[in-house]
Amino acid sequence: MDNKIEIISFESRQQMAERVADLVEVHLSRALLERKTAQLAASGGSTPAGLYKTLAERDVAWDRVMVPLVDERWVAPGEPGSNESFVRKMLQQNKAQKAQIVGLWSDCASPSDGVDVAAEKLNDTGAELDVAILGMGNDGHTASWFPHAEGLETALSEEDGAIVAAVKAKESEVTGSHLDRLTMTLGHVKRARCVCLLITGDEKKATLQRAIERGPIEEMPVRAILNARPDIWICWAP
Repeated sequence: MDNKIEIISFESRQQMAERVADLVEVHLSRALLERKTAQLAASGGSTPAGLYKTLAERDVAWDRVMVPLVDERWVAPGEPGSNESFVRKMLQQNKAQKAQIVGLWSDCASPSDGVDVAAEKLNDTGAELDVAILGMGNDGHTASWFPHAEGLETALSEEDGAIVAAVKAKESEVTGSHLDRLTMTLGHVKRARCVCLLITGDEKKATLQRAIERGPIEEMPVRAILNARPDIWICWAP
């Protein structure tokens, strides 16, 4: 791994939200000139909330923007911990009310049972990702690629046909009780035209610095996308 990967620092989280929104708007608008729909893969967590609120004020043809979830806890929309509910609340407002959210959860019995249903939903969107928004935990995970999780090897697959994987994380302060998840694979995320990793606070910055150093991917799975996309936009705010 190139240990000189650049981290773009901002003075505030709002400044980061505005500048990343500029970048996302450019990519979505360009995609909409090329085809009928654009694709913005969205992550949950508190870090991208400001970005989604800011994007919702932008003049984008949101009714033509598909917003698939990068990953999802195995809980139904409306239940605590649902990434789909979070993204709908933060993004699907103001000018972005018609953004087309594509969730990964289904009423299947488990994430493993729901993989094919989720993959079909993503395939039905009909295009590769234009932008993928990622976050990172203090354990070095991104998406639902958790350290030493069951299913991590599949989640980090780079094969063209593997776009969704079921994982079971090891319980920690980061995961809480939500261990069963679905996640986009590394191969799917890395093919996005633009990949943004948003982090906040000194602790996560220190975690990222450790991840940039060489080491086992299974210990800090965020290394997988850093390796696969050296052009990744890493944005940090205090």
